[in-house]
Parts: sequence; structure tokens; C-alpha cells
Amino acid sequence: MTTVSPGARTRTLPALLLAALVVLAALLGGCVSTSPSRTVGDRQAGADPLADRQRARIRLELAIGYSQQGQTSVALQEINQALVLDPAYADGYNVRGLIAMQVADTALAEDSFRQALAIAPQDPNTLHNVGWLRCEQGRYSDAEGFFQRALAVPGYAQPARTWMTSGICLQRAGQAEAAERSLLRARALDANDPVTGFHLAQLAEAKGDLTGADAYIRRVNDGSSANAETLWLGIRVDNKLNRRETMAELGARLQRRFPQSREAIAYERGNFND
Repeated sequence: MTTVSPGARTRTLPALLLAALVVLAALLGGCVSTSPSRTVGDRQAGADPLADRQRARIRLELAIGYSQQGQTSVALQEINQALVLDPAYADGYNVRGLIAMQVADTALAEDSFRQALAIAPQDPNTLHNVGWLRCEQGRYSDAEGFFQRALAVPGYAQPARTWMTSGICLQRAGQAEAAERSLLRARALDANDPVTGFHLAQLAEAKGDLTGADAYIRRVNDGSSANAETLWLGIRVDNKLNRRETMAELGARLQRRFPQSREAIAYERGNFND
């Protein structure tokens, strides 16, 4: 069974949440809602739905910005203000769900995505995000169902992201072959995604395909997305291939760039199975 270490799970989630927020930021500006009248400040909201949606969108953009900076409490305040202005704004609930996942508030995430789907049942971004939430909960079969629903939506603009996330979730579930198939679908659509490359390298190493693992992880480590995890995987592969010189080069990079990481400590100790 191929699994992902707790450390890898912890570090993968923020990256995927950030990617989801970036996608939503690019897609803001849905249809105008017909929400009931309510008072906001000293004006009557609801009299001008177009103005309400525009103001809600500004709040939403602010929420995404704060969330990307790690200011999740401020982000939640902004998104709640957006939903007061326009309670039928599906993107608002979607973003609130993602921010709730950042702060590990599963109940709020569930409620937010539920309300987003009630407004837009076939929105592929929400379906993708629910799939990732199910994956985080260990509900792998449900997660895959939501990923496939997202991928089935005509014109979906982010299939590589969903195939990649599906692959990671299947990898967690111990379904290595299915995980590899999903990740290869993602790679066919986006050959340069480092997360896809890293997980394909993990799967290749686990099944003893060191040549394949080396090809995948070398490409990741040669790019700007190399981190302690990817460098450590490259070191382990080099160690198994008995390539001492390249292993030492990666080890020096690891110690220089991430000296306090658990990977750097394992390298210093020679614990190549950590």
C-alpha cells in the first residue's frame, strides 16, 4: 500500500487550497442574484442587485487576498460581509468553505459548500472543493465521486487540477494504480505542475521504478518549486541508485535552504528511510 506521510499531507493541503483560491479569484463575477431586501449600514440593500453583487465581489476579492496572506480571521470577516450583501452569491460560500478548511473548521466548510451547491449545483469548482474536503476527512470514495462530477461538467476550465487532486486522494487511500492513472491524466494536461510530478515520483519509487522516479523528481528539483520534501525524495532516489555525487549536491541544497527541516535532520543522520 502506498501512502502519504503525515508531514506530506500537512504541507500539501495549504498548497491546494491556495490554488483553489487563485482559481476562484480569476473566475469572480457570476450572475446577479435576486436576494431579499435587507439593511446594510445606512442604505437599503436589495434595491439594486447589481450594486450589491459588485460590493460583494469587492469584499470577496479582499477575503481572498487576506486568506492568501494567512490573515484568515480578517478574511472570514470580509466574506461574511459579502454574504450579508448578497446571500445568493455561490462564489462567496465557496470561498468561505476554502477559508474554513484553512482553519480546520469542518462544520463551516460543510455548510458553506452545501449552500454553494444549493445555488449552483453543477459548479465544477465547488464540486472539486467538496471532493478535497471529503479526501481530508478520509472519505475517499465520496471524494472521487465529487471529482468525477466536476470533470464531467462541460467546459470545465481546470481538469488538470482535479485529476491531480484525485490522484493524491487515491494515493492516500492506498490505490496506487488508480492514483497513477489520475496523475498521468493531470500530467498530460499540465506537464509542468510540480505537485503532480512529486506524487508521480513517490509512486514510482514505491513500486521500485527508480528510473521513473528519478525522471519525475529531477524535473521538479530543477525548477523553482523545489522544497525540503522534493529534495529529500531526490536524495532517497539517488541513494538507492548509488549516485553519491548527485546525492551530496542535493543534500547540500537541502541543508542550505531548509536547515531546520525534518528532512535536513534525517539527511544529517543518514536516515534515508524516514
